[in-house]
Amino acid sequence: MTVQTQTQTRDRHYRYYDLIMAAFICILLCTNLIGAAKQTTLSVPGFRTFTVGAGVLFFPISYFFGDVLTEVYGYARDRRVVWAGFTALAFASLMAWVIVSLPPAPNVFMATFQGQLEGVFGNTWRIAAGSMLAYWCGSFSNSYVLARLKVKMRGRWLWMRAILSTAVGEGLDSLLFYGIAFYGIWETQDLIEVAILEYGIKVFWEALATPLTYALVNFLKRAEQEDFYDDHTHFNPFSIEP
Repeated sequence: MTVQTQTQTRDRHYRYYDLIMAAFICILLCTNLIGAAKQTTLSVPGFRTFTVGAGVLFFPISYFFGDVLTEVYGYARDRRVVWAGFTALAFASLMAWVIVSLPPAPNVFMATFQGQLEGVFGNTWRIAAGSMLAYWCGSFSNSYVLARLKVKMRGRWLWMRAILSTAVGEGLDSLLFYGIAFYGIWETQDLIEVAILEYGIKVFWEALATPLTYALVNFLKRAEQEDFYDDHTHFNPFSIEP
């Protein structure tokens, strides 16, 4: 395995980079459009029952892949994935709005189905706005913190860097998403409780996934012959240059 620099990796082709990008975007779309609006309950034996958003079961996987991308390929290549995910989420949200807004056909099936569509996607503009802003800020913060800590720590203590970067990114994500998407719709107490609880679950999930993070990172570093350090990276989030 060799340590690469920005110039050395600019024109390289990677075998698994596109697959991880596709997995990241798939998880992002599913968790934001399917699981974001639903509240569910989790019961802790001997303690109490908590209300959480159903998407919390899967959304942390996107941060897992974000950590892997930054650790192996560097901030700049993860930045391209973040923008790809942002574009996909924006298009999916636009598509949902257009479909819900189109007049339904005058038949019995659509008389029922239109209401179901509106129930699921009727709040899409707020969920989409919250999702996109929270995702953008959270993902870039996560990648930036991980990349800078990797340089500072010279590649050591991946477990610590992954948890700390997730704590920062998920903190921004939870604050922005729930504030924008559900303030005034959910009860304020429920909103605060869900946001705080989900933040804790997401960070705990990252800690729990540490062995898997190490396994995938080590596999990719060997397979791709890549271990990127962002010593000279320009961290401008609006660039898409590799």
